Amino acid sequence: MSEPLRVVVADDQALVRTGFRMILTAAGIEVVAEAVDGVEAVEAVRRTLPDVVLMDVRMPRMDGLEATRRILAGPAATAPRVIILTTFDLDQYVYAALSAGASGFLLKDVSPEQLVAAVRLVRDGDALLAPSITRRLIERYASRDGHTASLHRDLSGLTPREVEVLRLLARGLSNAELAAQLQLSDATVKTHIARILSKLQLRDRAQAIVAAYETGLVTPGPAAR
Repeated sequence: MSEPLRVVVADDQALVRTGFRMILTAAGIEVVAEAVDGVEAVEAVRRTLPDVVLMDVRMPRMDGLEATRRILAGPAATAPRVIILTTFDLDQYVYAALSAGASGFLLKDVSPEQLVAAVRLVRDGDALLAPSITRRLIERYASRDGHTASLHRDLSGLTPREVEVLRLLARGLSNAELAAQLQLSDATVKTHIARILSKLQLRDRAQAIVAAYETGLVTPGPAAR
């Protein structure tokens, strides 16, 4: 049997932490630590080396954004996946957290089934970004300043097809929608995405979406307004 998935829950509300622990434990997922603020979250991750961190945005002493940056600044081989916990207002901290390397975000009123699925999804290397919310979030907060392009390698190493895949990915299309629009198989779409991540040295799909906007490949459209 494979080892149980290990999670750290960081939230300043005891009720949220307790509820998430109960849901995850019932699904066979081990909650190895809880944290009430960003400082405790960083320490808990260093101590327990979890697979996934559920990170609240607004916490005392250190917020979830700074904690995410510090956690993901370590060696990539040991860095966990970070899911940002948020409310539906999708504030600017969420976009900034994705830029810092978080693998997605989760609404606090998520159902138990969705919570368990989300943790497993990011552990397997995918990004937790529903297409409709991806558009709303990224198009609303993506920077249009030219200097941010330097944060990522340029896109010249991508093939024309990979550029096309990245552009559609950044617009919020799922793998199935990409496959249908480009008349490709799901496996081929996954291969293109894997090559994009490798060439641009990005962690996952979430960072690829951020890179597409920050390099100017895609710009916020009318939908953002």
